[in-house]
Amino acid sequence: MSWYHYVACFFSGVFLSNMVPHFVNGTSGNRFPTPFAKPPGCGLSSPLVNVIWAMVNLTVGYLLFNAGHVSNENHLSVVVFASGLFLMSIFVSKESAKKNRE
Repeated sequence: MSWYHYVACFFSGVFLSNMVPHFVNGTSGNRFPTPFAKPPGCGLSSPLVNVIWAMVNLTVGYLLFNAGHVSNENHLSVVVFASGLFLMSIFVSKESAKKNRE
């Protein structure tokens, strides 16, 4: 695989990980930060905006997953994909903690 396949694997993990909190909060009826809030990423968006943002993340993550050729046959692609999931999950948890302090 070429290097750009691994970039796609990584960002697939990032987008799919980012989908989860937006989907959970949106379908639970909770307001949660999105890039469309005021101020971006800090203000709270409506549940509907969060569900829509989750679906955008899911779509992009799925397309990148396919473009990256993530498969059990290529263990490095799975490791790179999991790295994207892991790092974005840590980032989102830290940013979400800030939301609860404000």
